[in-house]
This record gives sequence, structure tokens and C-alpha cells, in this order.
Amino acid sequence: MKKNTFHLISLGCAKNLVDSNVLAQLLEAEGLTYADSPDQAEFVLVNTCGFIHDARQESLDTIREVAGLKKSRQKLIVTGCLSERWRENLLIAHPGIDGLIGTRRLEDIVPLVRALAGQGKVSPYLDYPALQYAAGASYTTIQGGSSYLKIADGCHRSCAFCAIPGIKGSLVSRPVEDILRDALFLQEAGVNEINLIAQDVTAYGADRNEQDGLFVFLQKLLPEIPEVPWLRLLYTYPGMISDNLIDLMANSKQLLPYLDIPLQHASPEVLRSMRRPSDVDSVRRTIQTMRSRIPDLVVRTTLIVGFPTETEERFQQLYRFVEEMQFDNMGVFTYSPEVGTFAESLGDPISQEVKEIRREKLMELQSRLALEKKQALIGKTLDILVEGVDKEQEVLIGRSYRDAPEIDGLVVANGLASVGDLTPVTIEGVGPYDLFGSKA
Repeated sequence: MKKNTFHLISLGCAKNLVDSNVLAQLLEAEGLTYADSPDQAEFVLVNTCGFIHDARQESLDTIREVAGLKKSRQKLIVTGCLSERWRENLLIAHPGIDGLIGTRRLEDIVPLVRALAGQGKVSPYLDYPALQYAAGASYTTIQGGSSYLKIADGCHRSCAFCAIPGIKGSLVSRPVEDILRDALFLQEAGVNEINLIAQDVTAYGADRNEQDGLFVFLQKLLPEIPEVPWLRLLYTYPGMISDNLIDLMANSKQLLPYLDIPLQHASPEVLRSMRRPSDVDSVRRTIQTMRSRIPDLVVRTTLIVGFPTETEERFQQLYRFVEEMQFDNMGVFTYSPEVGTFAESLGDPISQEVKEIRREKLMELQSRLALEKKQALIGKTLDILVEGVDKEQEVLIGRSYRDAPEIDGLVVANGLASVGDLTPVTIEGVGPYDLFGSKA
């Protein structure tokens, strides 16, 4: 272990990964050096996720493990969603924690590290009513030829099941010039894919009372990064996909024809109790319009089963909706009540067994539908962003535009290329999630 070193463990979503990169930048600007393993570092940071039960449990297990292995001179700092939400409980349950910061002002890491290094007292955990971005930091992260770029954080929605507004605060969009700077940095780094991320990218600029802010911003962004062939939007909100945005996606060679629109349910009654948009016919029309204007469009959604107001009849509505819409990619979660949300007051009347059965039914349906849809890809050639190569077997693994990193399927192909390259692959076989082929 060396002085003035740090190691960072990042848990949870891509937005957390970006925040971890910002924390690393702030510490390096303070003169600290990154250590490859926790046992080599003076400061060990765990950037936690506190969104759902399983993520919280992973964070707690990691904190417990790191605290148990901590050496006498090492300091354990916990950051992120779990520390924002459960600070008192964390300090009581894990006395090995030396310091906490939350999600809303990452720059607090600097005075905390100074204090823990013996240059002052550890400040009490501060509350911030709104998220503050670290001046000059790059809100990006690069993984091979792909990257994430955060354009906003926080959320001004009031979904009944979601704790994010309580964790991150309301929506705060980043200044256009800061995002453009980050995008130019990614272009100069040679990435082939930029994934724009936020809790809701279609809300970009709404906190500044901008109309159709995402479309206006993309008009500025795309001409600035002509060398980046793929730009992906993660995630969009029902009712917020404008005609201008549809036209841009239809006509742009860079803006990928990929729509990630978490719908959560298809029963109007359940959606109303979720405090979500309940006009299911409007969703149908939007997706139908996009499919007619963007022939290669891929649609992904996320659903929740077992919400307290979901009867068997309402679940069947959801099942029929999935059957009708034929999503290309889909994820399904079982509901678990979150402390401090409106839905907590509704209780948890549906058994975990019923929730799991409903989830399995939807995923079995989705697996069959996705396999049928993917048959049309056999014989086609798709550009693949290479993420791994087995030189001995002469096999490469990557993704087409149809699949977002970490959440969708992969392409496995015969042939060789370099990680980060875009290379054409002819599709020869398909599965429910993955594609198989040979380098063209």
C-alpha cells in the first residue's frame, strides 16, 4: 500500500460508471494515483447502487468485504446511490466506513480525502437540494470502441415505484458546450459508438424550459462529431418522442435506429397507479409511425410484473400487448416495494412466486417472438463493433447497432479484427438474443 493512491469499485448502471470516472478525475487532479487493486491503495472507494433490492445487496456485500479486508492505514469511502439514501444505516451497520459522499456533488470527494489524510476534520455529510456537476470534468467513460456520455441526471417525473428523484434530485441538464466538449474528446479518442445517457434523454433541456430540447441539441451535436459513426439514445420516455426526433433518426446516418422506451406495463389501470403515461394507444401509434418511417428500427422496452394493482386480467393485457408489439429486445423485472416511494403505501399483495411465474411467461413469449423476428436477418450483412477476439479460434464477438452495450445480445462471428473496430459480418444463424455469422 502506498500513500496518495486510490482504488475505485463501481457498481450499478452506466450512469454510475460515468460518475466513477468523474471521481477518478477529481482525485487525480488532487495528486492521487490510481492503484490496480484495493490492497495497494490508501483510499478504497465503493461507488454503490441503491436502486433495487438486488443492487443494494450487491453494494452491501461489497462494502462488507472491503471493510473486512481493510488494513490499518487504509480508508474506506462509500459513494453513490446507497450512501445518498441510507447514510445513517450504513454508518451504523458498517463501522469500517471512514467517509461518505452522496450523488449530488461529487466534488465533495476532495475535501473528504484531505480530511481523511490528516489535513483536517471529516466534514458532516451535506445535503444538496439539486445535483451539481463538477466543473471541467468529463462525464464520459470508454470501453473499447464504445463509450457513454452523460447529458443529464436526476428526474422530474413522479413514477410511484421509483426512488431515483429522491436519490438524485430533480432533472438537471448539462450545458450544451460541456457535452460538446466531451463528445469531441470521445471523437479524438477514436471511439466508434457514443451512448448518450440520462434517466430520460427525451427530457433534456426541460429544466431550462426548452421545447424539444433533445432534438435541438442533437442538431448541434451531430455535425460536430462526423467521425463517430454510431450515436445511441438511452433512454426515452413515452409521449416525449417528437416528430422532429423521428425525422432525425430516419434521416441521420449517425443516430442509430434504436429506440429504448421503458413502458413498464400496458394496462391503463396499472399504469395510472404507477403514475406513468396510461395512453397505451398513443404508444402503439408512436411505435407504428417510427417503424413505418424507419424500416430498420429496433425497439427495446422494460416491463414490471407484480405491481400491487396488477390483477391476472391486467397481466393478460400486458401479455397480449407484448405479443402484438413484437419488441426486438425486452427486459422484465419483478416488482419490489421501495422505501419512500408512493407505491410503498400500496403494499406488496402479490406473492413472489406469482411474480416469477408472470415474468417467466413474458420472457418465454419474448424469446419466441425475438427468434422469429431475427430469422429475417439471415443472409444480411451488418456492421459489428468488435468487443472481443479469440485469435487462436479466429472468432470475434461484438454488437450490431441492434444491441446496446451490456443489456442486449451479441454477435459471434468467424474471422479476425481488432477490438474497437467496426467490421462487416454476414449473419448465418440466429438465436433469441444473439446472432452468428462470418466476417464478410
